[in-house]
Amino acid sequence: MRTSKKILNIIYICTADKGPAGGPKVIYNHSDIINKLNKNVTSEILHIRKKKYKKWNSSIKKFLNIKNSEYYGWKSDDITVEKNFKSNWLKSNIQIKNTFNFNKHKDFVIIPEIFAHLATDLLKGTSVPYAIFVQNGYLLNITNDYKKLNNAYKNAKFILSYSKDITNCINLGFKNCKHKILRTNTSVNVKKFNLKTKKNNTITYMPRKLSHHSENLVFFLKNKLPNGWKLKSLHNLTEEKVFKELSKSKIFLSFSNMEGLGIPPIEAAIAGNYVIGYPGEGGREYWKKPIFTEIPHGNISKFTSEILSFINSGKYKKLFFNHRKKIINQYSLSQERMKINHMISKILKFI
Repeated sequence: MRTSKKILNIIYICTADKGPAGGPKVIYNHSDIINKLNKNVTSEILHIRKKKYKKWNSSIKKFLNIKNSEYYGWKSDDITVEKNFKSNWLKSNIQIKNTFNFNKHKDFVIIPEIFAHLATDLLKGTSVPYAIFVQNGYLLNITNDYKKLNNAYKNAKFILSYSKDITNCINLGFKNCKHKILRTNTSVNVKKFNLKTKKNNTITYMPRKLSHHSENLVFFLKNKLPNGWKLKSLHNLTEEKVFKELSKSKIFLSFSNMEGLGIPPIEAAIAGNYVIGYPGEGGREYWKKPIFTEIPHGNISKFTSEILSFINSGKYKKLFFNHRKKIINQYSLSQERMKINHMISKILKFI
């Protein structure tokens, strides 16, 4: 990328999630890449959360089934900055922003789709340019204040998407936005996995998204698994521990649920696992045999029989290096850098 004379600071707004969450992980990675690309381009992350008394108030109203508001979704006066936030599960050298003060001469703000309707409020009425980062097309209707939501997308300089499914959802949800959509990428750093680790007969899974599905599946599998095979939940582990466990296991069970692009199945495949389960819609972009096997959503009996059939067939012994190499290249750091460079060139036109 050619060095620009303009000084640019790209600010990502992000939730202050204490536990594992894919959205912040992608944002952190983008911000870190930007800070390493160009000395004239920097990036910060502004973490926001709901004020404690607003959170309690919402919980009480929900418990008592009190509905006294015309619109649902977060409101600007509910939000505060989480200063010096540090993730419990994700290691990253990111730069933190601790205020809502913006500089229209050098700042460009990227807002996640879950806060898109608050774009004007979060920017405090300034003329600071912004984009919307849609990571899940099934979260576009985050509020029923559609006038505010449509205005946010109308005034955004562009809209980021990193899957065909997300792009399709944006086009379905908002008119005249097709020309604004900018394709970005997510990456998985293969160096974080120890691919020389000896594999054992372990089946790993993450129950967070669809715990009732995973509980049923585990129940059916427990007495059916061949001797020497075991199930291991990767719930609430740090990223480092997840990568360690994926490097040792042979099969990963996917419980992706209406997601823009499920990242754990990609990580599992790169770590040498066969992935069986739900693509989560966006995952269809990479969900190809022989590494990935799709199970119809909710069909737990087929899920169970497919796993047992897979183990009994001995297919898990084949590694299919060429297929894994394609996935590694598709979600490589170089691909993500290239897309971010393109995004920066677009942003510089608005500063």
